[in-house]
Amino acid sequence: MLSSFPDGLGLFGTSPEMAALFVGFGLVVGVLFGFFGMGGSFLVTPALLMLDYPAPVAVGSGMAFVFGTAVIATLKHHDLGQVDYKLGAIMITGTTIGIEAGRASVYYLESLGLAGGVISVAYVVLLGGVGAMVTRDALKNDGGGGIDHEAADRDLSEYEIPEIAKTIQRTVRIPPMVTLRGDVRVSAWVITAVAFATGLLSGFLGVGGGFIRMPAMIYAIGVPVPVAVGTDLFEIVFSGGLGSYLYGQGGGVDLGIVAPLLFGSALGARVGSAATAVVDADGIKVYFGGMLLAGAVAVGIGEIGSYIGNSLLETVGLVLVIGAAVVVAAAVIYTSVVSLRTTRSRQAATAD
Repeated sequence: MLSSFPDGLGLFGTSPEMAALFVGFGLVVGVLFGFFGMGGSFLVTPALLMLDYPAPVAVGSGMAFVFGTAVIATLKHHDLGQVDYKLGAIMITGTTIGIEAGRASVYYLESLGLAGGVISVAYVVLLGGVGAMVTRDALKNDGGGGIDHEAADRDLSEYEIPEIAKTIQRTVRIPPMVTLRGDVRVSAWVITAVAFATGLLSGFLGVGGGFIRMPAMIYAIGVPVPVAVGTDLFEIVFSGGLGSYLYGQGGGVDLGIVAPLLFGSALGARVGSAATAVVDADGIKVYFGGMLLAGAVAVGIGEIGSYIGNSLLETVGLVLVIGAAVVVAAAVIYTSVVSLRTTRSRQAATAD
């Protein structure tokens, strides 16, 4: 229904209207990705589902988009020394198995005609749960759930390991034990379990898994925040690349979707990354959590509309998905502008 825009020459068979929509959405997602290290990429798949794309195409194209954005971000974190390649290598192994299991599940459900509905329900539960957790932490103002933009200026030993991670490290002592950056020692089986679970999500939902994997590395494995961010992006390069290849083999990657999304996100990621230098993430973290909650509501509304055949509800769901991402991206840009103006005013006052 929603994908039936007028056909045109477009890009790779995509109409000009749809290409413009994808470029704009990619721009917004890029801002979020560059600022938070995890952003609106997990909103791409449900948006494509509500645009009536088949589930394999929505998931496969979402993974290809995630792969492209992660490559650029990983290079930046490599330069900052925030990538633990030992941790990344172990996680890639578990993630590979998880992605294949998730991909097989999608195609099996698609053969039963249930893929779209099941994936949408999973999104509602996952986005709602993570959104509630992030929003709660933001309202409590305890510093959890966000990215520390002063990471590059702090020694890794200064980061406090969460209590739950300490408990896991003391309890699960199954060899082989590995030592990670920041003097973190943990069982390789814990890392593999985290990787498999997030890989399963990546393959099933078409997301990089960063909004789940990064908190898991912090709270389950106990690695410092900057290492979790950098290694997560490094791992997404492989998981996204593998997932894209596997889905592409089955015709699940639509370049008419991926190309304009990447074009928009390339610019957005630069804007978001630049914003990290002038904005305190804690100040707008509540908006990020709200975006996840709005995304959960949007997917639920869209799925109900699809189930009962109400096109209005489907449209409302799509508007909410895109609108939630736009609001948070706008908050990042607006706060950046305000922070720059404030800094310049202080500099001018000091000069006088």
